[in-house]
Amino acid sequence: MHEHEALRLHVPEPTGRPGRHTDFSFLRVSPAGAVRRPPVDTQPVDTHDLAHVLVRVLDDDGRAVGPWALPADAQLLRRGLRAMMKTRIFDARMLIAQRQKKMSFYMQCLGEEAIAIAHSLALDPGDMCFPTYRQQGLLLARDDVDMVEMICQLLSNERDPMKGRQLPVMYSYKRAGFFSISGNLATQFIQAVGWGMASAIKGDTRIASGWIGDGATAEADFHTALTFAHVYRAPVILNVVNNQWAISTFQAIAGGEATTFAARGVGCGIASLRVDGNDFLAVHAASQWAAERARRNLGPTLIEWVTYRAGPHSTSDDPSKYRPADDWAHFPLGDPIARLKQHLIAIGAWSEQEHEDTQKELEAQVAAAQKEAERYGTLADGHMRSAAEMFEDVYKEMPEHLRQQRQQLGV
Repeated sequence: MHEHEALRLHVPEPTGRPGRHTDFSFLRVSPAGAVRRPPVDTQPVDTHDLAHVLVRVLDDDGRAVGPWALPADAQLLRRGLRAMMKTRIFDARMLIAQRQKKMSFYMQCLGEEAIAIAHSLALDPGDMCFPTYRQQGLLLARDDVDMVEMICQLLSNERDPMKGRQLPVMYSYKRAGFFSISGNLATQFIQAVGWGMASAIKGDTRIASGWIGDGATAEADFHTALTFAHVYRAPVILNVVNNQWAISTFQAIAGGEATTFAARGVGCGIASLRVDGNDFLAVHAASQWAAERARRNLGPTLIEWVTYRAGPHSTSDDPSKYRPADDWAHFPLGDPIARLKQHLIAIGAWSEQEHEDTQKELEAQVAAAQKEAERYGTLADGHMRSAAEMFEDVYKEMPEHLRQQRQQLGV
């Protein structure tokens, strides 16, 4: 007879399901301005507390408070707000275009705009980002990336810079420091570490920034990336976007229930922060702090960005099947666009009228870019790229067996 009861496993469950509001108390939200800002050269072990609290700058009244509230650059903040608005408008129009069968697939970053955009404004030209499929803000924050070209990639048309060889939203812009997106989860994280290591080996000054979602942290490449980043003190920022949900799986399944994702970094000897991802000022300040550590050879930084995926995982997903339909409205960190808008109005650098005018201006810009891109074809008009292109750009000189296969296809 056994003196112990039978063993059992714990299977995490979300605190909200369809028909029942989510209890977001598990997020452990710190008051704005309450979290300390350590010196840039702090030791990783001394960031243990920062992996369990939440760096926040904007309070409920839109004021910037606390040690992470850096001197305000109103022009940079205005630029950030415009970029977030443009990204949301771009996403909305592309979602409609997918529903009209003009493209096969689309993924929004609704509710997460501040993370990629504020982060991009803290990097230098030449730095390389290794994104996932929800960081289009890294591109839309820039003035040197053509929206028409981005939309052509989504439409897989004759002007698609990827020649139809990538899924829509899997962009690649070397000139903009945007590494080719991989559909396989977590590969980009270890690639970012390797790129940062290579930059250091060459004696360069450029740093890497890798991105991963909360669900993909369960992949082996995540842990391998942390090991190499720690051992070699790679000049890299390791971004974990905790938007609460993978496809239909709550973040606790990947390990976010009993601890934080930021805590994994500390355990691997990496300086780590947990940050309000819907607070543009907090994102920018934390990104600057991490970038300076990397540039000063102080090692990697892991940042957990706490946010919420407001829309579906992709156009192939229906989140109403696994979470409350109005979940985003109850998320305690609010809307990143509304929060930055409130702050800019409070400091006299924005107005309701300017916001309305900017919305109309950006809507016209995105609509014009879409119209131009659709001139080169969409899936709805039966456009398809030539099958001959699958044989090109593989070898410098096409081998005989491929030449024969191409002839057999009649292309």
